[in-house]
Amino acid sequence: MFPWLLVFSTLVFPVWGASSREKTQTNQMSEGFQQLLGNISQFLEKGKPGRDDDFIMVSREEWGTKATGCSSKLSRPANALVIHHVPGLECHSQTVCGRKLQELQAYHIRNGWCDVVYNFLVGDDGRVYEGVGWNIQGSHDQGYNNISLGIAFFGAQEGHSPSPVALSALKGLISHAVKKGHLSPKYIQPLLVKSENCLVPPQKGRQKRACPHIVPRSAWGARESHCSKMTLPAKYAIILHSAGRTCSQPNECRLLVRDLQSFFMDRLNDCDIGYNFLVGQDGGVYEGVGWNSQGSHTDGYNDIALSITFLGLFTGSSPNAAALEAAQDLIQCAVDKGYLTPDYLLMGHSDVSNTLSPGQALYNIIKTWPHFKH
Repeated sequence: MFPWLLVFSTLVFPVWGASSREKTQTNQMSEGFQQLLGNISQFLEKGKPGRDDDFIMVSREEWGTKATGCSSKLSRPANALVIHHVPGLECHSQTVCGRKLQELQAYHIRNGWCDVVYNFLVGDDGRVYEGVGWNIQGSHDQGYNNISLGIAFFGAQEGHSPSPVALSALKGLISHAVKKGHLSPKYIQPLLVKSENCLVPPQKGRQKRACPHIVPRSAWGARESHCSKMTLPAKYAIILHSAGRTCSQPNECRLLVRDLQSFFMDRLNDCDIGYNFLVGQDGGVYEGVGWNSQGSHTDGYNDIALSITFLGLFTGSSPNAAALEAAQDLIQCAVDKGYLTPDYLLMGHSDVSNTLSPGQALYNIIKTWPHFKH
């Protein structure tokens, strides 16, 4: 749903992945920063990688460091591209850029990271500086590090584009990454993330978002049941759709969930409704079998996967924003409360079963979410 949107961020620390909430935050950015964003977006002409991938790469050894201390491997080809800038580190020569990159790396390591947090950096001298490189995960955006290349401009000032040679170098780097298989030709650049001050030490603990209100079983009239227990924390989150009718009002959704439970128990002879949680177009989250009990949605995964089902059929049209946000909040809530492991993998139902669920329109959205793994 969101392909070809530019991620341009001043985020260095703290970092986080974008969510649907952050669409509204773009309006809070300074006019100067928006001008910078617009200039770069126009230059790159998203969706049309440059024909020419000429650029000068300055290796780690050339700018004054050797082997990285990081070990987490980057999935290849990367499915996403995240572009940052590092205010206060302007440089116009290889000597100055190299020295400032050494200082930035030292700062990052001193504050708990294994290396400089970007895969590559681009200077106003028109050179590309190797960060952790093609094969190692950066630490630039939580939730995207394992599936994205993180590229940072040295010190682009608000209201001003990087130099033409820096922009040209970035375009060449992206083209090269696609040609060599480091970056998927269908790469996405997810929702614009919030601007923050740079060079702030990492936070010991992030502020937790409130969990969404979950409509309990008693509120939708669930029948009593006794299903097998989950293995917690779950290792997977699986997104499904229920197919059939949808609902946009709480009363309508409660009735639909009750009908689904009857279908599973009376027609399929299952112990209960087949899903852990269900999400309606009213933005409500409805408790299915809940956190602790197994659903009956996917053979081989019922005891280790949290299932979240969107009420309706989403092959041609997607769930509304309220439903999508509710599901994302529920996933984060599951992590915060220990029901879902922090390094969980997110998958569509069709990734692990021969089914059209969760529908192509919904699948196109969830594959842009953090932790997605095809």
